[in-house]
Amino acid sequence: MTNFALTVKCPSTRGIVAAIANYLAEHGCNITDSSQFDDTETGNFFMRVSFVSEEDRTLAALEEGFAATAKGLAMDYAFHDEAEKMKVVIMVSRFGHCLNDLLYRWRIGALPIDIVAVISNHMEYQKVVVNHDIPFHHIRVTKENKAQAEAQQMSIIEESGADLVILARYMQVLSDEMCRKMSGRIINIHHSFLPSFKGANPYKQAFERGVKLIGATSHYVTADLDEGPIIEQETVRVTHAQSNNDYVSLGRDVEAQVLARAIHAHIHRRVFINGSKTVVFPASPNSYASERMG
Repeated sequence: MTNFALTVKCPSTRGIVAAIANYLAEHGCNITDSSQFDDTETGNFFMRVSFVSEEDRTLAALEEGFAATAKGLAMDYAFHDEAEKMKVVIMVSRFGHCLNDLLYRWRIGALPIDIVAVISNHMEYQKVVVNHDIPFHHIRVTKENKAQAEAQQMSIIEESGADLVILARYMQVLSDEMCRKMSGRIINIHHSFLPSFKGANPYKQAFERGVKLIGATSHYVTADLDEGPIIEQETVRVTHAQSNNDYVSLGRDVEAQVLARAIHAHIHRRVFINGSKTVVFPASPNSYASERMG
């Protein structure tokens, strides 16, 4: 049996869940997991359904047959084959903790993605990337060549067929044009628990303020710097006795975890952009299982 997922966003109204469940049942499908959210403030309804086709229906056939149901309820919807891996480009600068964490999770199957390229404005991680048989692209970025460099980056992204770009501590600001073109398809990790301590050296800012919690935020990239819809956040407790360097070390661990969780949610189509916020549904059973456990 083939495992599929259906994602739906539409205006809230009566009968949406029944319409989806009835359609799947009538077409030989059994629902294995389902999450839904009715946003009373915006009037939007969101739903994600995992199901198996017990009569070997194809994705195309299910999608085509659903069109009439979707039209009647003004649905924005998509069917997905859960075995299909999303193509990903990772961008990184000189801090490699997130990159190395992602490569490990990818290697053991904990993050079922297809890494089609790594782009960096520095050479530090060329060897580790190439040793994983992943194409590495060094694109130097300066004030003078920024537009040209970004055009090269977009060319790699488009030619590789990437569905998602991950900024794994890529320390360059993307242009408004790129942010708009890739809307909802670029995920960043911000080394701060937004909205506090934006900009450079957030851990130093936190240390100087004597905070007791530091953290990280993963969000979609928009033209508004570090203000895109938030996907995942986490904090870690610190004390007065710890140094600025302690903050940085603890923060790097949190950054890697938060970025990985945000990517996991995105690639499993659990994230819905809802204006300036997101709806993030819980993981389906067995979606955290990796190919090489233990």
